Amino acid sequence: MKSSKMVSKLLLSASVMVSVVACAATPQVNPEPGEKFDYAWLKGHARNLATQPYASHEGEVPKELSDMDWDEYQQLHFKKDESLWAEDDTAFRAGFFHLGQGFISPIQINVVENGVSQPVEYDADMFDYGKTDIDGESLPKDLGFAGFRMQFATDWERDVIAFLGASYFRAVGAEMQYGLSARGLAIDTAMNKPEEFPVFTHFWFEKPKPGSEHMTVYALLDSESITGAYRFDMKVGEPLTMHVDTALYPRKSIERLGIAPLTSMYMIGENDRRTNYDWRPEIHDSDGLEMLTGNGDWIWRPLTNPKNLSFNAYQDVNPKGFGLMQRDRNFDHYLDDGVFYEKRPSLWIEPTGDWGKGSVQLVEIPTLDETFDNIVAFWNPDREVKAGDELLYSYNMYWGSQAPQRSGKAEVQSTYTGIGGVIGKKRQYYSKRFAVDFQGGAFEALGQDTEVKPVIEASRGRVEITSARPQHHIGGYRAMFDLVPLDDSVEPINIKMHLEANGQVLSETWVYQWFPPAKEDRELHNPGHLK
Repeated sequence: MKSSKMVSKLLLSASVMVSVVACAATPQVNPEPGEKFDYAWLKGHARNLATQPYASHEGEVPKELSDMDWDEYQQLHFKKDESLWAEDDTAFRAGFFHLGQGFISPIQINVVENGVSQPVEYDADMFDYGKTDIDGESLPKDLGFAGFRMQFATDWERDVIAFLGASYFRAVGAEMQYGLSARGLAIDTAMNKPEEFPVFTHFWFEKPKPGSEHMTVYALLDSESITGAYRFDMKVGEPLTMHVDTALYPRKSIERLGIAPLTSMYMIGENDRRTNYDWRPEIHDSDGLEMLTGNGDWIWRPLTNPKNLSFNAYQDVNPKGFGLMQRDRNFDHYLDDGVFYEKRPSLWIEPTGDWGKGSVQLVEIPTLDETFDNIVAFWNPDREVKAGDELLYSYNMYWGSQAPQRSGKAEVQSTYTGIGGVIGKKRQYYSKRFAVDFQGGAFEALGQDTEVKPVIEASRGRVEITSARPQHHIGGYRAMFDLVPLDDSVEPINIKMHLEANGQVLSETWVYQWFPPAKEDRELHNPGHLK
């Protein structure tokens, strides 16, 4: 994915801009001379910062930068020959995003070598200002940066990771394609009050050793409600892996805390064609939420583009993993030769240590446009979060074509929905048809006469016309059923299903939330020739 679209989508997900009040970079944050920088120092600094009033630096940029429109901002380019470590024997190089347009929170970047931290100073000569009227030499010498991006030795042109906007960041697997985003933290997402967007205000890069495929980045997070220290240990490959350690220090109570939040886009898919006016069959960065529960159950939840905001919480204890996945990797399902949705990375979160009680929470927001990230997923701990606490979390992140762990059971390949009923017979009432394709697992080992059954549960309504039959072209089975709403309610119906044979579970669990249409919208679509 091109960096320009990456920036656009991060901007749309970021907090509302504030007016420009001054021109000053974020204050210097580094150990005292002779004091060593390490993660312990950063945690101590974040803890101390949480005892002080929050000071936002958003908007502290010159007016000519904050007033730029999108096209003007795209004219600002970092010069590749100015990349950090461009002349050194390292496998990584770093470049920087200029402040401007919607990115008006100055951040400070530092390099750590032999335990000593030194700031990277902003220099207008690092950037090409294109056809804009910006005079780089007139900008403040301590302006700061908007974010950074890194490249790896196998390809100095394309990024492997980028941090830009609030606490958003992205990475790529072997296909070198951007897609969904991650965040450092989510606060009060999908509540009846404004969401709070913490900001990574400072970064420290450990200079990588010659030839090393590993890179370590530290970050300081700050917001009205909380501070945090982060350590990202990264290794490029398929998948690109990050081990994340974070220590969080609330300034005040937080009602809904989101750990390891993921942000993606789902507009059109096989199961949801509400916005089907586009020529492309499918448009999405991710097509499902995958979960591995603490007791070892594998769950697949297809994403939707609802008419109204939808919120779901999946209770668990010590989850083993969750992620927003892009399972459908068939170009013919998207037909987009510009942004290549079939190459978008999946992102799997693997907790390390016990996370206790809580829930994986999923937010689906209506969207009419693919540039808006409308999907959010995160872990919400089932504990009170109050001022003075220390919250420690660590987890692994895997960016790539699939999750690093597999269930060993059949997995959902596709979910299709449509009107129910029997072909060739006049419909007497409204029903919804669900067809779910499962692939892999033990299907190839089944005896010819083995009966595969779908086990279906629905929170309300009547399930009918159930079946499961082989799908030889995918080496799997298709489960089908109709769901009949028994009242006029438009409240959601929760459904779950798995496949069994001889009492043995063959598949992961498919879960779905269906919103029945209003009574006046329950068209039967009966053709005139049926009597």
